[in-house]
Amino acid sequence: MCRGGPASRPPGRLPLLQLFKASPGRVPCSGRAMERMEVTETFAGISLPGHLHTQESLGFAATFPFRPTDVLIATYPKSGTTWMQEILTLLFSRGDAVPAKTIPNWERAPWLEQIYFRDALPAVAAPRLITTHLPARVLAPALQQSKAKVIYVARNPKDVAVSFYHFHRLAKFLPDPGSFDTFLTWFLEGTVHYGSWFDHVKGWLGQRQLLDIIYVTYEELHQDLRGTAQRLSTFLGCPLGPETLGALEQHCSFAAMRDNAMANYSLIPPEIMDHSQGCFMRKGVVGDWRDHFSPLQNALFNRRYQEEMGDSELPGTPHPWGPPQPWVAPTLGSPCPSASSATHSRSPMPPHPAPVHPPAAPCTSMPPHPAPLHPS
Repeated sequence: MCRGGPASRPPGRLPLLQLFKASPGRVPCSGRAMERMEVTETFAGISLPGHLHTQESLGFAATFPFRPTDVLIATYPKSGTTWMQEILTLLFSRGDAVPAKTIPNWERAPWLEQIYFRDALPAVAAPRLITTHLPARVLAPALQQSKAKVIYVARNPKDVAVSFYHFHRLAKFLPDPGSFDTFLTWFLEGTVHYGSWFDHVKGWLGQRQLLDIIYVTYEELHQDLRGTAQRLSTFLGCPLGPETLGALEQHCSFAAMRDNAMANYSLIPPEIMDHSQGCFMRKGVVGDWRDHFSPLQNALFNRRYQEEMGDSELPGTPHPWGPPQPWVAPTLGSPCPSASSATHSRSPMPPHPAPVHPPAAPCTSMPPHPAPLHPS
């Protein structure tokens, strides 16, 4: 399934950054799309930012005719999507980092449900690498009609909540998240954009017998990037020699991705992402939730997780989150500028019940993880 070399655009195709400026109303950086910054689209029971999605683009995604050679990366937001895009780029190019360093990741692995997808697709070489945040209930019927391969990436939902909160501060097309306490309440209720984490993960887990699908965790990538890359190469039928593996490990380090403009979203203009609020590649760690959760927040989260997930596990991977352990006081430090004192003028999320507040007593939490090596 590997491509023979670097990805390339068909003759006459404009890079998407030029398409963005040449197609008003269809792409993030142009006039009418900017007018949709405050728009929320509702589709299949979930809300999505209108800046990136329309009913037309979402309907097109739901009925997309997948090819047998397509590879779909499916994730809930902030679960390691960019990391997997970079890993597969290096696998498909057999270790040639040129595509990853010269073509934005949204061109190499375009987003199925977003407005620009139709313009991006002709430039994607086979096997086509496609990305989505849509739930399984939307895409499963079309995928079950094909032999396309699916790679589902999941992450500790506590770390997802923290990362998603910080992304809301950065992305002007998302609602103002308010305090972390408030945002966590919405996250647990599933009323954030892209819906419930619990429903998303359970939905894709439910496809294990129906699709050609492999499950990978963010924590697994941290613990054993080399082994996970080898597992992916077997799943994709893509040989992984020593040189390819070495190039993959080098390119997919946090430092390399943080400094790669084709992956770190620094190309997105400040009208779309306020880079003064922080970095897209913020920390790239496992367990950052401990710097944010209070004991009470942690206890409420654990209870909700058990109610929703029980003993659910991701097939083919060790369960990365395990039984609760004693809560540990947070540590300090972040590589990105703090936005704690910033003010926001964006629309807030809808009203919800009062958020929780921390008590003085300790409670339970997830187990410790090994020291982080790689990014999200």
